Amino acid sequence: MTKFQTPTKPQAPSSARLKSAALAAALLLAPAAVVLGALPAAAAPAPEQMLARSSAKLQWLDKVTARTSTFTIAVGETRTMGSLRITLRACKENPPIEPPESAAFLEVVEMKPGEQAEPVFSGWMFASSPALSAMEHAIYDVWVLSCGNA
Repeated sequence: MTKFQTPTKPQAPSSARLKSAALAAALLLAPAAVVLGALPAAAAPAPEQMLARSSAKLQWLDKVTARTSTFTIAVGETRTMGSLRITLRACKENPPIEPPESAAFLEVVEMKPGEQAEPVFSGWMFASSPALSAMEHAIYDVWVLSCGNA
């Protein structure tokens, strides 16, 4: 003799399962909501909340010779490295209670012999994300290490 089982009626999900599914969906969608502007981002402080510093520590690389150099430059100063003229316009960093971040506004001009000076880069560079706003050059790289008062 074989026993037949009667089909059971599907049960509604429990409220605990619904809550955990809703939480999982919210966690998965939260980054997208921040990017799309639906939620406020908990990002770095606005530039006016950052502390102004008088100098920046930069690193420079000559890709041909593999020579690197670390140097400090004051706000308003222009430094020549290879055929580049690097001018620091501003350097700011987060307050000590915030995650560390340094940002420098640099203007970089290339001086080729017998030619007009050619702008290579003008903008903010960030120490924690050098690729975010990088200088595009075939021979040289320049990036921010930190800001200071020197």
